[in-house]
Amino acid sequence: MSEQPEARGFRISDADRERAAQRLHQALAEGRITLSELEERLTVVYAARYEADLRPPFADLPDPDVVARPVPSVPSDAPPLVLRAGMSTIKRSGSWDVPPRLRLQSAMGSVVLDFCDTVIAHPVVDIEVDLGAGSAKLLVPDDSTANVDDIVASMGTVKSSVPSVPRPGVPHFVVHGRAGMGSVTVRRRYRIAGRYF
Repeated sequence: MSEQPEARGFRISDADRERAAQRLHQALAEGRITLSELEERLTVVYAARYEADLRPPFADLPDPDVVARPVPSVPSDAPPLVLRAGMSTIKRSGSWDVPPRLRLQSAMGSVVLDFCDTVIAHPVVDIEVDLGAGSAKLLVPDDSTANVDDIVASMGTVKSSVPSVPRPGVPHFVVHGRAGMGSVTVRRRYRIAGRYF
């Protein structure tokens, strides 16, 4: 007997299929699947009619639930943790308490925040940067995402090597503000000779 529709979940839309396809393309870009695997999985996605039909192509990927959910926003009344570097260096690493909102200020100093070895209790971390000639470096977990589109850099630089599209179940960083002559870098950690940088 064929599986009853009720056991397969709700019927999916074209938008659901497109979101699933985008997630597969992202998995290819991350090196999680090969080009031939992408083609095979896309065939399944575009033939899917029910929610359950979308699950097999994602069974071995970090985010098996491909039905998009809204990313929770940061409460607007949550006061930010303000880190002021001035002309010095501020660094956070290891296990530290990550608040939902941070504000990084640096005239000529540097701020380095390593989020890789700590528990991030919030689905979204909002980071406002206010840099003169200073720098901000954010080291984020391998499965996280980060959006830096709202940083205004007049003479500064903004670099991110992290996917910007949020995904359910993984931390998402929203970085905004200004980098006058400073720099903002968002990346994974490098591992060289067993040490992380």
